[in-house]
Amino acid sequence: MKHNTLLATLVLLFSLATGFAYANEAETININTADVATLASLNGIGEAKAQAIITYREENGPFSATEELAKVKGIGARTVEKNAERLAVE
Repeated sequence: MKHNTLLATLVLLFSLATGFAYANEAETININTADVATLASLNGIGEAKAQAIITYREENGPFSATEELAKVKGIGARTVEKNAERLAVE
């Protein structure tokens, strides 16, 4: 009976660990198509900066590289760097 309890505990702990790891994976955001709410989910980007991204995109066309996001007023290279794994351009 001890083996079954130990096995059940190990399975539970493994399930919890992998579940949390999966839950922490953030989705990739295409900065050329994302809406205000999606852009605002980025680290250091609030609704005002998200709207500035959309305005910049509408006035200058789509971004060709994620680094171009730093051209938007109020968004620096550090913010782009912090979000690099979540940013995409398609």
